[in-house]
Amino acid sequence: MPSTPPRRALLAQAAWAALASQTPRWAWAHPPPIRHDPFGLGVASGEPLPDSVVLWTRLLPPPALAAPTGPAIAWAGPISVRWEIAEDPRFRRIVQQGQALALPELGHSVHVEVPGLAPNRWYHYRFMLGDAISPAARTRTAPAAQDMPQRLRVIHASCQRWEHGHYAAWRHACAEQPDLVLFLGDYVYEYPSPPDTSGLARSHPLPLARSLDDWRARYALHKSDPDLQAAHACAPWLVTWDDHEVQNDYAASHGREPQAEFLPLRSAAWQAFYEHMPLRASALAGRADFHQLQIYRRQRWGRLAHIHLLDARQYRDLQACRRPGASAAAVRPASCPQLQQDQRSLLGWTQEDWLHQGLAQDRNPADPIRWSVLAQQTLFAPRHYPSGLQSSDSWDGYPAARQRLLQQLQQTPPRNTVILGGDIHQNYVCNIMAPEPGASRILASEFCGTSISSRSGTTQDKVDAVRRHNPHVLLARCEERGYSVSDITPGQWHITLRALHQPLQAESDAYALAQFVVQDGRAGVQAG
Repeated sequence: MPSTPPRRALLAQAAWAALASQTPRWAWAHPPPIRHDPFGLGVASGEPLPDSVVLWTRLLPPPALAAPTGPAIAWAGPISVRWEIAEDPRFRRIVQQGQALALPELGHSVHVEVPGLAPNRWYHYRFMLGDAISPAARTRTAPAAQDMPQRLRVIHASCQRWEHGHYAAWRHACAEQPDLVLFLGDYVYEYPSPPDTSGLARSHPLPLARSLDDWRARYALHKSDPDLQAAHACAPWLVTWDDHEVQNDYAASHGREPQAEFLPLRSAAWQAFYEHMPLRASALAGRADFHQLQIYRRQRWGRLAHIHLLDARQYRDLQACRRPGASAAAVRPASCPQLQQDQRSLLGWTQEDWLHQGLAQDRNPADPIRWSVLAQQTLFAPRHYPSGLQSSDSWDGYPAARQRLLQQLQQTPPRNTVILGGDIHQNYVCNIMAPEPGASRILASEFCGTSISSRSGTTQDKVDAVRRHNPHVLLARCEERGYSVSDITPGQWHITLRALHQPLQAESDAYALAQFVVQDGRAGVQAG
């Protein structure tokens, strides 16, 4: 496995980012010719602030057998990449430009934190290497903290296993012209394609991902998809992870292997995640070993919305009653006393405190937030099965942690709370009730979205039975794949659940499965 980047390399990358706007154009006068497309994985942006945004790409080297012509780029070492950000798509009004260092220790990925931008503004950007120019893309900054925008359009999506479907959903999501895309986990899956490919949209030749090279190849596969590239190019993204970016059902330092084997695997997977996502250097948490990444964070959109983006994998307790070497399994509460232990946490105690403080701050009368958003990985609402079984991997597996958050929402409620999720490959729309048994007070509204492509492992008849067993569940569907688009205004949150007619077809069209509304000052979901 390639070694993790030394701290001095990361500091060098940060130094180049600091010099990004200071490089004179005369330094670019004679770029070497490039005989292949180094930007074959596309470009992306993310983490918008009122004055800054992150630009991302990862350079691809030439094919191994390509004969060099003219001045050669030394692909074994650091490579200087030029970038531009402009007010217009023809790059006639350039507002920032510079160079960034693509380090081999980080897979020649590039993370440029562009400073000095205007708030609430759309921009166009591109990268250049030699005479090669990346596709141009759009990004934007967030509004100023004190402003009240009149609309925010958000796509939220998750779970895009390569074999289970084409990415037509991303083509339709891009056509929605979102201001922001929230990706809530399972960007890649660790599995090889199964021997029997019947019923699959496509397959790949990659092995079970174990090493850094394996993970780089897995991300390169996904990012080769033109619809996913277009979605990254149409708006800034906020990304978090779930389990399949490492291993199914992993919990903090616990995988199926002994820790001595699992932790290097996890570090390689986390490094590849950083290399392929438009994240700020602050995600490195001051470390260079990828034993930790700072993934939970906040995104403010003026006074209209405050997004609390959570990490439900890195700090959680091991799933209750999980057997060594096995994945998490459904349990019967009566035979699994660990399930009810008060000290168990899905987010970890530090992140719980951070979230509670942020939600309390959202109701500050001197700086009130209209919509408090919990963007996290899975279904938050209780899901009681007629069989009596209970998931041990979702919030159902950490009832004391959910109870603490519900008590927080009850005691110091934000003005409006909306919870977004993914993971389960199903659409669930729920009212989040107060924690007392039989309570009728609604504390929040939840929209847990289906997958971009990953198949559901259940049937609609079973899901209908679950819905009948859970009166707070307003919609439960398992047969569709797609995404959700929310139009957020000061007066209401309007969401449309989009689904694909033919998820196995690259050219599938999409339709509106359902629409819902949450009114300002009135907790609970209404038909839209």
